[in-house]
Amino acid sequence: MFSQWTTQDTAAVLLTLRVAACCVGLLLVPGVFLGWLLARKRFFGRTWLEAAIHLPLVLPPVVVGYGLLMLTGRQSHIGSFFENTLGIPIAFTWIAAVLASSVMALPLMVRAVRLAIEAVDKGQEQAASVCGASPIRVWLTITLPAALPGLITGMILAFARSVGEFGATITFAGNIEGQTRTLPLAIFRAMQLPDAESSVHRLVIASIILSLTAVFISELLSRRYRDSALRTEHARSRS
Repeated sequence: MFSQWTTQDTAAVLLTLRVAACCVGLLLVPGVFLGWLLARKRFFGRTWLEAAIHLPLVLPPVVVGYGLLMLTGRQSHIGSFFENTLGIPIAFTWIAAVLASSVMALPLMVRAVRLAIEAVDKGQEQAASVCGASPIRVWLTITLPAALPGLITGMILAFARSVGEFGATITFAGNIEGQTRTLPLAIFRAMQLPDAESSVHRLVIASIILSLTAVFISELLSRRYRDSALRTEHARSRS
């Protein structure tokens, strides 16, 4: 089966990895900030913000893609500014695929980080603050290390969600070979061709392998970090 692997298949896999990696990088700062904000702060409009963040989970992906197209397409103010002023077109480019994946994956990232931060002992943070540690130092030395497994989980979930993204991507980025055709779109295209069953099987297996690898790495890193944290805690208790 894989002996018939083509350059188009390779291009789809590489583009998928590129889009997923950029998606995770793009979500890292806003995902962590929003997760911390929802976990630690109480403010007016918090419920509405939480609902807006999780909206992509309940909306049809095509609706999300259409909304992004209306917001950043060539006829919009944002899209026109980027394309005409900065020379960076957004719609129907690989950048659109990254944005579509990021919007769809944001709720998963935020939820994982939020749950991890909520599990951090507030007493340790307050004790460090009383001892004179600045909020940034408290975050870097107490909150972030304790919430790191959740952050890793959120990153892997965002990566896996990006690998499997279809509806918003095909609406906002199109299905252009070599430019926006990620694995799910390549599978969709192959299913429309006659006598392309073997190609569909190859791409499906490649997609499954990518997703399983991401989940395996997530579990491995989280387990290693938990074991390391337990050993450190045990050493402290003995001393």
